[in-house]
Amino acid sequence: QAQLQVSGGGLVQMGESLTLSCTTEPTFNSWAVAWFRGPPGTQREFVAAINWNGGYTTYADSYKGRFGISRENRKSTVYLRIDNLKPEDTGVYSCAASIHCCSRDSREYATWGQGTQVTVSS
Repeated sequence: QAQLQVSGGGLVQMGESLTLSCTTEPTFNSWAVAWFRGPPGTQREFVAAINWNGGYTTYADSYKGRFGISRENRKSTVYLRIDNLKPEDTGVYSCAASIHCCSRDSREYATWGQGTQVTVSS
């Protein structure tokens, strides 16, 4: 069973907003969590990361502005909100956890969720 459960993807219209959820086990509440984009098995692209208590966040330059990462440890959930969706946002989004904060290299993460497909129609 996956330790990270990803949900919230789907088919959306351009301009709409979407929030992806990454639900972890309480054990991971003290871990950093990151979102990546790209199919499993490939060199996924870093989107954003958040430290264990939400006090630090970092974004890839191309994802600054319309993307927001946050977490609610009482729910053991990390969110990725995407505003004003564009067709180029289409892709598979995955979350990953690490005890160390907050690498942009997907190879630094050993624990992954299964990914969710986001498709933005124009």
